[in-house]
Parts: sequence; C-alpha cells; structure tokens
Amino acid sequence: MANNLLAGKKGIIFGALDEKSIAWKTALACHAQGAQIVLTNAPVALRMGEINKLSEAIQAPVIGADVTNMDDLKKLFEESQKHFGGGVDFVLHSIGMSLNVRKGKHYTEMNYEWNQKSLDISAMSLHRVLRTAWDMDALNEWGSVVALSYIAAQRVFPDYNEMADAKALLESVARSFGYHYGVRKKVRVNTVSQSPTRTTAGSGVKGFDAFIDYAEKMSPLGNATADDCANYCVTLFSDLTRFVTMQNLFHDGGFSFTGVSEAIVNTMKATADDDVTTA
Repeated sequence: MANNLLAGKKGIIFGALDEKSIAWKTALACHAQGAQIVLTNAPVALRMGEINKLSEAIQAPVIGADVTNMDDLKKLFEESQKHFGGGVDFVLHSIGMSLNVRKGKHYTEMNYEWNQKSLDISAMSLHRVLRTAWDMDALNEWGSVVALSYIAAQRVFPDYNEMADAKALLESVARSFGYHYGVRKKVRVNTVSQSPTRTTAGSGVKGFDAFIDYAEKMSPLGNATADDCANYCVTLFSDLTRFVTMQNLFHDGGFSFTGVSEAIVNTMKATADDDVTTA
C-alpha cells in the first residue's frame, strides 16, 4: 500500500543486483512511497547485474562506487547531492561478499588475506560510507541508515563461515557510529537481521536450502520475504521511527526468540520413528 511515507525524502541504495535482491525490492518500495533514489553498486556488479532495468522503472540514476575506495564514495555522495539538489535522507547498505565461501575454504582453514577483503567489503564498508557522509555533512538531520545483517552474527551456523564474523562487525559499526551520528545530527543507524532469503548472493552459501527450510519450521510466522523486508526498511527510513537507533532489529518471523517449534519436534519424532522402523 502506497501512502507516501517517504514523500520528499531522498536516498541512496547500495547493492541492487537483480530482481531477487532485497536492495532491489527496497528501491521499488521506497519509490512507491514517494522517495527519490540513487542506485549504486560496485562496477563489476553493475556489469553482471540488471540494475539498468530497475533504474528505468523508478527513474533513478546509477552511480558506480567501490565501497572500499574513499574517492569513489566521495564522488557518489557529491553526485547524489547534485542530483537531489540537497542532502541525503536515507541510505540502505545491502553489501556482502565472502571470498572464503566463494572459493570453498572451510572456516577452520580460511585464507586470512581473503578474510580481510571480506570484512572490508561486507562490514567496514559501512564505516566508510558513514565516514564519507560524516566528513561531507551529506546526511540530513533525522536521516536514517540501515544495513542488512543475519542472525549468524549471534548464533553459530557452520556453513555461513566468515560472513558470521562480518555481520557481527557490521552490527558493531552500526552501534558505534550510530552513537556519534545521533549526537551530532540526530541521524539514526540500525541493522536489520533478516530471515534467510533467496537472493543471488545468499544462495551461494553451502546448505542454503536447508537454512531456509529450518528457519521456516522454526518461525511462528514463517520466513520474512524480501518484499516484507523492503517494507520494514521503508518504516525505518520514515519519520515514524525517529527514535530507533543503534539497534539490531530482527525481521525473521520470530525465529530469533524461538527455542524449538512444534514443527521441528514433529520432524525429529518422524525421523526417530523412521530409524526405529528401519532397524
């Protein structure tokens, strides 16, 4: 439902790769709620993805930026402010990349040079984005920054590998920088811990289908979809959540606070019964 929650607001969305992306869905939702958008991604992602289709749909310019390059980020904010004719009201950080996962390295055998790059791209990039906006005074008062996370930052999911460490660092950056930006300019910074979602990036994690099935059975409301996450981000960019900051907000259908569900217990019982029958 479009009710102009973001009318007059202007935002930068990082990470829209294709129609499966949460960033893609969020861009559509923000546009539907009246926002003006600038889309950005790494140059290699711009070549691989379909972002121009999204750009046409919401009439948003695409400005490439390597999030590990401060000059690129400065140019991104400069061009965005020029396009908007003023400051930025919100930012979505939907960025994650694991070289060790991509190259099949087990967590106990990780390549540390790859790990450093993974942490830089997936977590410290949030610090770089916030630092650039801070130095340029690019975010408007009462602005909002949201970064996408996952519950592996708090719990062990073995095949999530080094990305669990990256998400933990991401959440820490949001809290620490969120404090300073709140004091300085009432800007709020939060992370959203989303249900496992079938994005192009997420599907690259080993055993991802099992992640989704398990979370679906564990969550009282079921898994939150990418569209639902986009709508949640809209609320966090809106003026309705002005005093929410430095939080890791679980958007997972109740998974994060469920010890065990009836569906999981029944599955375990059925498996045990099958084992007895087979024996």
